[in-house]
Amino acid sequence: MLAQESDQMLQIKSTAIGPVLKADRALAPDLARGVMLLFIALANCAGFFFASAPGVELTPQGSERIYNLFSFMFIHARTYPMFAFMFGYGMIQLALRQQAAGKTSNEVRNLLLRRNFWLLIFGLVHGILLYSGDVLGAYGVAGLVFTLLLLNRSNRIYRLVFWYLGFLVIYCLVIGIWIVSGFTNGSAETSSIVTSPFPSALSPSYPASLSARLGEWPIHTVYMASSFIIIWLGAWTARKRILEHPANHLWLLVWCSTIGIVVAAIAGLPMGLLNIGVLHSDAGTASLIKMLHETTGVFGGVGYVSIFGLIAYAMSKAPTRSENRIVRAITALGQRSLSGYLFQSIVWLIIISPFALNLGARFERLTFIAAVAAAIAWIVSLIGAYIMDHYGIRGWAEILLRRLIYGRRTVSSSDVKKDTR
Repeated sequence: MLAQESDQMLQIKSTAIGPVLKADRALAPDLARGVMLLFIALANCAGFFFASAPGVELTPQGSERIYNLFSFMFIHARTYPMFAFMFGYGMIQLALRQQAAGKTSNEVRNLLLRRNFWLLIFGLVHGILLYSGDVLGAYGVAGLVFTLLLLNRSNRIYRLVFWYLGFLVIYCLVIGIWIVSGFTNGSAETSSIVTSPFPSALSPSYPASLSARLGEWPIHTVYMASSFIIIWLGAWTARKRILEHPANHLWLLVWCSTIGIVVAAIAGLPMGLLNIGVLHSDAGTASLIKMLHETTGVFGGVGYVSIFGLIAYAMSKAPTRSENRIVRAITALGQRSLSGYLFQSIVWLIIISPFALNLGARFERLTFIAAVAAAIAWIVSLIGAYIMDHYGIRGWAEILLRRLIYGRRTVSSSDVKKDTR
């Protein structure tokens, strides 16, 4: 039971039920969310431009080949698992903090059910109005299931997630063997990488795009709800308070960051080599390569989280580094990650949609146009978050979510200089 966790796990500075005081926030989660919003921008902006998932040029030329190879190894299908991990981590942080403030297990469970329900509604609205590749709805569904089935379970139950990870390793090895067999015994047929179409990005009008997203969002949400497992792993990590106290878990963070990133990069390499024409395979083997690429994203997500835990530890040894303006801006964006994520979708709809600015129609090659657009959007959100943090203004989406969960009584002028998790 959460209520039976050790005293160390319940040593949370703030016992208030309202937003978390800035001084009480751990650096690693906010830093991770802020940086990963750049990777999400790179992936989603390209998805809009190329109207596919993953969003890549199928016939890259010159330096596009290097960029695509890097993207398959470190960005595509490697960023969202990290966010799913942090979502599970944040749920347990909230639960522990509420119990430390005297809330009962039932009250905490009901709070998380409300939170995840409204996150599902956020995802529905976002997915239909802006971007069908939304993950909020899937996280809401997974969060509801997690809260009902696992929230107040024992550590023994939480550790069952490692059995799944063991199965995942075996599953990936089997896929790898099938891929090697496919190259050895494959036919003369050649195939490009397998991508999923994104019809709403090509819609000639906004009403037509709404109609397309009505069909796309539910399918995508069901598919992304499989992130339940990585959310579960993030929850186990939060119970151990690994990111709050990275100094106590340095070797674990070093091993997870190294193994996670290396495995994800190696497993993403065949997809990249197939895209740039170094590898050639039949359609069946190409599908297996995509499956391996997507499945191993879990390891990349864990690796990225671990890296940010190590960065937070290094900064704790030199506190002046965390006062650097760039670091402050990134953490400010991480504290407003929901607003930053939704802001990106608004930007893509405006600058890329055929019925809006239709930026893609103005260029013949789109790979680096997408990358530059993503970077600019991220930088703008970074500057906006820094200014908001300076004046003690929370993210608009975070404010709305809190009001839906808690009601207006918890959002008052006394919350200035606080922020929501």
